Amino acid sequence: MTAHKLHGALGGGLLTRTDFRLPELATADLSGRTVTEVVAHGKHILLRTNDGLTMHSHLMMDGSWTASRNGKRLFGSSHPAHHLRVVLETAEVIAQGHRIHDVRIVSTTRESELVGHLGPDLLGSDWDSSVAATRLLSTPDRMIGPALLDQRNLAGIGNLYKCELLFLRGVSPWATVGSVPNIPAMTDLAYRLLRTNRDRWEQVTTGNNRPGQQTWVYERGSKPCRRCGTPIRRADQHEPDKGRLGDPHARSTYWCPHCQPGPSP
Repeated sequence: MTAHKLHGALGGGLLTRTDFRLPELATADLSGRTVTEVVAHGKHILLRTNDGLTMHSHLMMDGSWTASRNGKRLFGSSHPAHHLRVVLETAEVIAQGHRIHDVRIVSTTRESELVGHLGPDLLGSDWDSSVAATRLLSTPDRMIGPALLDQRNLAGIGNLYKCELLFLRGVSPWATVGSVPNIPAMTDLAYRLLRTNRDRWEQVTTGNNRPGQQTWVYERGSKPCRRCGTPIRRADQHEPDKGRLGDPHARSTYWCPHCQPGPSP
């Protein structure tokens, strides 16, 4: 969604000013170049220019982009000035990257060095459900929750979609990949969920866009399950062999113990 909005704002535009507020890119300047396209691979944002350069950024958990045209906000919300990392300007548009990570400028021919390790992108032209399922099944003893978040298996699933996908499939987040029935059906559903939400900021998995009604379990800890009424549970999920602090996937997991029977923390 972010890449799609950025492309709409900057695509085809001539960069008149760029400002990189990062020590390693303090002298970088992309002005005078035309933005040919902005694409995403998972949470990796790739902005390409007409002379064969790519600016890479990663949103991680807290990064975002905003854009405005002639003083009017196109998308994104306001941020404190000290969160600003990158400014890209055309004659009409100002795009700002806030708390974005791993900002690099490389030759477009070297993009694979940045994203080549990632699995098929759920929103990309390279999506292949069977490849994603095969990658997940390559570690059958791994917990399914962290496995879905591992971008090397399939790129694009964040914590919200992990929780919602597992609820919809009736799978405990602590179940092992090998014990989950029909992994291909899970990757197919992931594709449908992300595609459905591709062109809107709201992430809706229930089909109800009203505030407070958009998700089944995500951020609904202690509230009744929309299906069975059992209180939704919340826990930090991490893989034992990595440890709490060393696990990049140690994020809050929400699930219904009745609708998603199986292992629990």
